[in-house]
Amino acid sequence: MGFWVFLIPTVTVVAVFVFVAVATWSDNRRKEREAYYRHETYRKILEHPGESSQAVLDLMREEELQQARRRIEGLKLGGLITTVSGVGVMIFLYFLGVDEGLHLVGLIPLLIGIVLTIYGFFIAPRAPEAG
Repeated sequence: MGFWVFLIPTVTVVAVFVFVAVATWSDNRRKEREAYYRHETYRKILEHPGESSQAVLDLMREEELQQARRRIEGLKLGGLITTVSGVGVMIFLYFLGVDEGLHLVGLIPLLIGIVLTIYGFFIAPRAPEAG
């Protein structure tokens, strides 16, 4: 029985790391394919005479705007989630009642979340509106 006690956690840890490695590799391959197809699309658009260069510039500008919007929305969401998790940690540790003042450890994620949220809503540079 003692053998299984060490084997199960070891196999679990190895399986988790293999899964993370395969998932990361797969995500990188997907990003490479997307970049390749985007480049090919730009090249094919530029091969046609006319206003193709302006179309490519407009397409690239739109992609940059979308990336900026996603980044800012990610900051906002991450800040809100971190803030709520800080409040949750504080509540959990307060009702656990192990030590006086231990619940104040929850201030760390709470304050980090507040800073991220404030930055995402008020300070982060805004992407210019498409128009």
